[in-house]
Amino acid sequence: MDSAPEGFGQERSDVPRSASTNRELREKSRERILSAALEVFAEKGYEAASISDVTQRAEVSRGLVTYYFATKQELAAELLDRWLDGIGAILTLQGTADEKLAGIIDGTLMAAATTLEIQRLAITLMMQPSTHEVFAEVEAAKADRVVEIEDAIRSIFADRGAEDPAVEEMLLRATLEGVTVKLAIYPQTFPVEAVRRRLYESYALPAPAAPLPIGSPPVDRLRAK
Repeated sequence: MDSAPEGFGQERSDVPRSASTNRELREKSRERILSAALEVFAEKGYEAASISDVTQRAEVSRGLVTYYFATKQELAAELLDRWLDGIGAILTLQGTADEKLAGIIDGTLMAAATTLEIQRLAITLMMQPSTHEVFAEVEAAKADRVVEIEDAIRSIFADRGAEDPAVEEMLLRATLEGVTVKLAIYPQTFPVEAVRRRLYESYALPAPAAPLPIGSPPVDRLRAK
């Protein structure tokens, strides 16, 4: 990007800005747009949302939005890209195989509970035929990282003596993705802590020493409120 649109940075000054200041302003503008896009997608849905909606929510010019993201698809792709990078945090887990597995469970539940908007967007783009291609393209662009994540989980199950670590990896991911879907739909009635402890039991992990620092209603029935 060689030049920014007029009004870039939202500020005027007679004093030339340094390169580092310009970079900081660009990053703030970009983050503001992405934050607005996530809010709009969460409220209206990806299909119904428009670049104009994002422009109004971010309170910036349309030219500034399209300077960073030429299309709505590019906005969604960047948000999905970050979502996949968040999943990649499991690669930094330390400890025994059991400790790493517990960390994956806890990390997924924490992310699902505290980043509901991005989780809902990812679920929507994955599952709707009209937008699945967007998700597939981002996943393909991150192919090396996705394989690295899969292999890391498989190595955990191999260390635990699993007969088929690949199947165990797929089952764990399917289970946690299912939990994420339900939590995204029923955030006020989903018993996160009870489900967490049941997952620990299913993998013969030691019971967690303390509950996760997020709200968790008692076990009753999943109902939307």
